[in-house]
Amino acid sequence: MKKNTAVLIFANSSEKELIEKSIPSSFQLFEKLNTLVQETVRKTGLPYFLMTENEQIGSSFGERFTNAIQQIFDKGYENIISIGNDTPQLSAAHLQKANHLLSENKIVLGPSRDGGFYLMGIHRSLFKKEQFLKLSWQTRGLVKCVERLIYRSGASSCRLETLQDIDTSEDLRSILHVFGAISSEIRTIIVHLLKSNFLFFKKEENLKKTTYAHCFYNKGSPIILHY
Repeated sequence: MKKNTAVLIFANSSEKELIEKSIPSSFQLFEKLNTLVQETVRKTGLPYFLMTENEQIGSSFGERFTNAIQQIFDKGYENIISIGNDTPQLSAAHLQKANHLLSENKIVLGPSRDGGFYLMGIHRSLFKKEQFLKLSWQTRGLVKCVERLIYRSGASSCRLETLQDIDTSEDLRSILHVFGAISSEIRTIIVHLLKSNFLFFKKEENLKKTTYAHCFYNKGSPIILHY
């Protein structure tokens, strides 16, 4: 039996994100983002599948993501909307719009500011596993690479609005400027994180300055710090 659209949440656990992302002490943030993305999907009423690092198959990001899409299509769905857990601006309205556009047999891309995408909707007839494996995953040129692939296939595509995802501490600062687009709870966590990280790096900077000053006046062997 043919099924219509499913949502794939392709997202690591909070423990894994803490290792992968260059944001110190961000466990609470990704715990909340993982909860939030599932709440957002539930509002649409669409069936969804969460695939963390425990369910993903493959040695590279491209292999794991491509295999995850294939697994959902193998369940009989005609369309897949894939999202991550690192775009707090993502709303149920974005998912519903993507689902509507897919009913017109389009590929839908929600681009991120870093050149990747926070959402991709695709019909099963346009998914070619071998081509997907060759895409420049996790690079700034990913969206353009996907759009070239779409163009060569002769399919039509549509872009949603560009949103900010979270990969670095600098992304945290950027997303705070988007007033009203993220929840107050997420905003509070981000502000706390930025303050904590600022104090951490400030202390580290002061330690280095003190050490360098001491080394300047030291007439013996240089001091070696072990971090």
